[in-house]
Amino acid sequence: MRSIAYLCIILSAGLASACSNNQQQGQQSSSPAKIAIHNNSVNIAYTDTGKNDTTLLFVHGWAINKGYWANQIKYFGKRYRVVAMDLAGFGNSGKNRDKWDVYAFASDVDSVIKELDLKKVILIGHSMSGDIVLQSAIDNKDRVIGLVGIDNFKNPGYQLTEKDKKEYEAAMAQMKQHFVKTATDYFNQALFYKTTTQAVRNRVLNDVAHADSVIAIASMANTVNFDELPKLKQAGKKLYVIGSDVTPVDTTHMVAEKIPFKIYNIHATGHYPMIEKPDDFNLLLDKVIQQL
Repeated sequence: MRSIAYLCIILSAGLASACSNNQQQGQQSSSPAKIAIHNNSVNIAYTDTGKNDTTLLFVHGWAINKGYWANQIKYFGKRYRVVAMDLAGFGNSGKNRDKWDVYAFASDVDSVIKELDLKKVILIGHSMSGDIVLQSAIDNKDRVIGLVGIDNFKNPGYQLTEKDKKEYEAAMAQMKQHFVKTATDYFNQALFYKTTTQAVRNRVLNDVAHADSVIAIASMANTVNFDELPKLKQAGKKLYVIGSDVTPVDTTHMVAEKIPFKIYNIHATGHYPMIEKPDDFNLLLDKVIQQL
């Protein structure tokens, strides 16, 4: 149906990603002492692994949690300080607030940076969290040294038409009525590739089925009006994107506005390259980090 198809287009552009994983990554013995982090009384769950002046801060997208970064924590934690967090409303973080937009989620990231006193931070955000880490980079210009999007920033600068908006509203209304079915259809149509394994498919579909639908829908609806192009200018950072070549980035507006960027594509993967092809993903992220 057209509303589902349009939802796929919009969300694949980086406005959302999905999955909530109950598997949480434990800390290694080299991890710093654990500090309780709260953002306006909301508990923010996180893992903190390794020691280094440079910190890789991994942030998930729609309904996802820090468990999806387990392979990256293992790979990079030997050389860097690696922090993976659950945004409020997802994973093991608290739900006791009523704001679920980019700015509220960015403040979760800000609280982690502040409370852990991180000074040389590379922000890495998957899907919806591309916008979240972008805003956090603006909030923390003196601490953030790098900005990395994972399968997002598909077309910065694209402006929704009135027709787009109406179809998006229709898709959201359908999501409110039939959350699991609509989300499942969306994932099957847009987020998996033909080579995506059944294990990955099952993991994602199980996670979205168990997501808090009220928070998930609110966070999805509140991301559509975030204008990435002026925010990229404001951040003043070169944008790095690692994503699937199945849905490549349209760089037209970034080129026109002279926004610095570098795109790395992983061949033939779905929306979750960090778990679908973790070895390829880690090598590309390593390249980005070396440039930073």
